Amino acid sequence: MDGTARFDDRTDAGEQLGEELRDRGVDADLVLAIPRGGLPLGRAVADALDASLDVVVAKKIGAPGNPEYAIGAVASDGSVWRNEQAFRVTDADEAYFQEQREVEADAARKKAERYRSGRSPPVFDDKTVVVVDDGVATGSTARACLSRLEASDAGRIVLAVPVGPPDTIADFQAQVDEVVCLETPAGFRGVGQFYRDFTQVSDEEAMEYLER
Repeated sequence: MDGTARFDDRTDAGEQLGEELRDRGVDADLVLAIPRGGLPLGRAVADALDASLDVVVAKKIGAPGNPEYAIGAVASDGSVWRNEQAFRVTDADEAYFQEQREVEADAARKKAERYRSGRSPPVFDDKTVVVVDDGVATGSTARACLSRLEASDAGRIVLAVPVGPPDTIADFQAQVDEVVCLETPAGFRGVGQFYRDFTQVSDEEAMEYLER
């Protein structure tokens, strides 16, 4: 890839992902989208695979004084991933990290409940679960979401994303049973560069995809 847009929008990326998953023979029971940007793709993938759609939610853990700099992420059940290198170069200590873990896990739980609108969380027992997002950069939230599934009784875990840097995608290979990524460009600068339309998805818009 030369850095030009590869996908029209998130729905187009999801349709291409769904086609690739079908071609690979992935027989999914459940598709879990990471809000908010993952929902348009998750809907398209779930429709392509004739699978149920739900969400898996994680929140970034920001550095002291710099909340946008992620030193880790935590899922709604408390499953956590920590970026040890980032953690070491900040002013964060263990007490700070654990305090923020609790705060962000609670926020993730509330967000998951809001998205489900009273519906029960999905049951994973021995199911093939496909986790979908609109792309990964460092992949911090995706790593926490996958940690949440690793701690469950899911039978098989597949990560499906349209684009991500080669090193991040390679790291994910060790965490899940299969990774499906359509593009791993060496010149990766950010997920948005590969979309013609990468307009932010609101919570309200994202939740609509769960109702279809």
